[in-house]
Amino acid sequence: MKIVISDPKTGRAYQKEISDEEAQIFYRKRIGEEVDLTPIGLPGYVAVIRGGTDKDGFPMRKDVHGTGRKAVLIGSGPGIRKKNLKYKGERRRKTVRGNTVAEDIAQLNIKIVKYGEKKLEEIFGAGEGEAQAG
Repeated sequence: MKIVISDPKTGRAYQKEISDEEAQIFYRKRIGEEVDLTPIGLPGYVAVIRGGTDKDGFPMRKDVHGTGRKAVLIGSGPGIRKKNLKYKGERRRKTVRGNTVAEDIAQLNIKIVKYGEKKLEEIFGAGEGEAQAG
């Protein structure tokens, strides 16, 4: 599973590939729940689950319960693009993933809400290919 960790202080995002054993801490958690990130190598950090996609690219939605895919009638939000709608108020039936994290999730988006002692830049490095100010 790939984890995308967003840092609201700096506005940066970091990617971390985790094993199936490490991913166990996210299973059966829902969008909006807090998770302690100590088991994946981020001691002291707590994050909230913001969403994700499954192995086939279907996005998770907070208002769809469960772990499976469902075809729901939506007009905005994850799973639909506004530019593809022709009329005001139009809704379309789209397949989306439920709000609970399961084994089928390939990417999980999380946002830091409590910081540890070590900075994320120290843990993940300065970033490759970025221009250095100076």
